[in-house]
Parts: sequence; C-alpha cells; structure tokens
Amino acid sequence: MSGSPYPDLPSVADVAADIAGVLGRFMHGETHSFAFGDDGVPEAVVASYDQYDDLGGEDTLGRYQTVVAPEVLARQLPEMVAAMRHGTFGPPVLVGSDAEPVLVVMSTQQYRAMRGDDEPPRDVIDDPTVRSYDSAPTPGSTRFSLDEWSKDDAFTQQMLDEIRQERGTAGG
Repeated sequence: MSGSPYPDLPSVADVAADIAGVLGRFMHGETHSFAFGDDGVPEAVVASYDQYDDLGGEDTLGRYQTVVAPEVLARQLPEMVAAMRHGTFGPPVLVGSDAEPVLVVMSTQQYRAMRGDDEPPRDVIDDPTVRSYDSAPTPGSTRFSLDEWSKDDAFTQQMLDEIRQERGTAGG
C-alpha cells in the first residue's frame, strides 16, 4: 500500500518479535496503548490490563479463557490479526506471566467499543489510540469545565489556581 496513513506504525511481525519487550515495558509502567498492523494500517491494539479492567472490558467484550504467555502470543499473533481482518477474531486476549494479566490484545473495533468511542468516518483509516478525525459532540454532552471537575478536590483546585496565576488567567 503506497502512502500508508501511519508509516511508523509497528507491523504485526515487529510486535510479535518484541512481545517480551512490550510486556516488560507494560510491567514497568510504560502503559500507553498502541496500535499496530501491516502496511501502516492499524489492525490491532495492545492496551494495559488495568485500562481494560478500569473500562469494564471483560463486561463489554469478554475475554479469552486463559492468560496467554508472551511466547505463545508471539507465535499466534499473525493468526490473530488475520482473524481480525476477516472479522472472526474472538474476545480480547490477555497476556501476562504466572496467570497474571498485564496487557490485552484486541481489534481496533474492540478498543473503540471498550472506550465508548465513535467509529471513524467512512473511508478514514484511523489509529484509535490517537484521535485523527473530528467528531461532533454526542447528544446531551456539555462543555468540559476544569472548575466543575475539580470542585471537590482541594489539591486539584490549588494546582489549577497556581497554573492560572503563572499564566495570568482567571478561573472558570
């Protein structure tokens, strides 16, 4: 595919070859979700198990019956992504060691569903871990207010006040 939308996107082979490194980074606090796929097209996402758990992933998406060891994932990842391409991939796969999940592999559609994100416009190739298209507010949504968000947290209010003083801006 010429002019791929995400030329720096890791390929399936890249992720499979470095799954032990990916697991290690997630275990040591580098837990930013990332997409990967072939030809610069996002096809799958690796997310932390904590994010999956916090967002109710198991309730909305289910889960593979066991926690998969990294070396097993490395062997099976090409087949998993092929199933994602054909729409036959099952529930997200939990990966970890000693039966403790650390990360989760899922399709880009599953990642959007877990996060409650909308689908990209037709014919837009999108990395769901990095919003790349405009979307309209959903019905009933309201403007985000830092003051409303921080109203019950004195520490956060103090931090906002300090930032505003440094910038010379008023609250609200």
